Amino acid sequence: MEPLIRIENFNYDLPDHRIPAYPLPNRDGSKLLLYNKGVISEDAFVRLPDHLPDHALMVFNNTKVVPARLFFQKETGAMIEIFCLEPVTPADYNISFATTQSCVWRTVVGNAKKWKNGLIRLYSGENDKEVAALNLQAEMLEREANSFVIRFTWETGVPFSRVLELCGQIPIPPYLNRETEAMDLERYQTLYAKFRGSVAAPTAGLHFTEPVLQAIDAKGIRRAEVCLHVGAGTFMPVKSEYIADHQMHSEPFVVTRKLLEDLLKQQSIGPIVAVGTTSVRTLESLYFLGKHCFEATPQAWVPDSVAQWEPYQDAPDGENGVEVTLEESLHSLLEYMKINNLDEITARTRIIIVPGYRFRIVDALVTNFHQPQSTLLLLISAFLGGGDRWKSVYAYALENDFRFLSYGDSSLLIRDKHE
Repeated sequence: MEPLIRIENFNYDLPDHRIPAYPLPNRDGSKLLLYNKGVISEDAFVRLPDHLPDHALMVFNNTKVVPARLFFQKETGAMIEIFCLEPVTPADYNISFATTQSCVWRTVVGNAKKWKNGLIRLYSGENDKEVAALNLQAEMLEREANSFVIRFTWETGVPFSRVLELCGQIPIPPYLNRETEAMDLERYQTLYAKFRGSVAAPTAGLHFTEPVLQAIDAKGIRRAEVCLHVGAGTFMPVKSEYIADHQMHSEPFVVTRKLLEDLLKQQSIGPIVAVGTTSVRTLESLYFLGKHCFEATPQAWVPDSVAQWEPYQDAPDGENGVEVTLEESLHSLLEYMKINNLDEITARTRIIIVPGYRFRIVDALVTNFHQPQSTLLLLISAFLGGGDRWKSVYAYALENDFRFLSYGDSSLLIRDKHE
């Protein structure tokens, strides 16, 4: 059953001047709020390794932001912005990025009322010979409820990934209130980004530098990675009075056999630290994905999607009312991979984490400060144990000159597992 939560109870006053439009000169120069089982303090992010729990496993999201904003112009002169969300044909990200003539994507279209049909061409390609030679065009194939299906065609035989690099812009968040600049290509991307697909950065990772990562290794903390491609839904405000009426967006994620083995091993070693809310959603979704596999048996199962409200269902977990353990869940996924000779699993999740959620995997969280009345703020509240604890954290941040949102400061939150 969906929790009865009013979104207005997760509001706070965020002045515009607390939202930096630009990052600090040094990635690890940000402030770090520390919340350790109810105690709040602060330090500098560069000293994050000093505050991490001993024997921890730290999980990073290695997704890479793509230059997903493209600007086209009709013959009438009307400007059309196309914001690429996810591939449709081919549906696989890597295959779509590798196509050399045509591909189809689900998109958001700006000024769509001016574009009923027909081909439109890329805007301002004539000043760059390589861009002009592409002759990039877009054709609207289908209008959906909140998106458009668009076919892109181009010439010269370069892959679509190169087309985006040449023609697209990094989609920085709208609340920065400025256009994308050259420095965003580097700073709105984590150092460890590997796999293209996100239209928004997993911003908790923007603070990490090589020295910080080396200090984490030197402390004996192991590192692991997941890949969840962040969708435009991350910017979608909650417009309903109750969170139960909010439609959570679906995002694809990939996990490896090694990660599953590391998570199982970690149960007897120490805590698991997620870097960013995207890593939290991926890791926590793994339990439910494995539960599906366990209940179907690995031999008969096909990777599916984790539903938005699945964690809050009234029915007991597992068959005969017996809960599926985390170990059973992860072992089932590993057995499925062994049977099918796979090194990774690809699935999707709509999971929403709100107060009342029971965490199965994540013990600590590195994260930035989030927008009022957002699903991410609800996740923070749930992680801290509900009640008004999130208000104490955010009040401290506001009173002590912390910077908020994507290019803002960071926090390390350690929850009490016994609550």
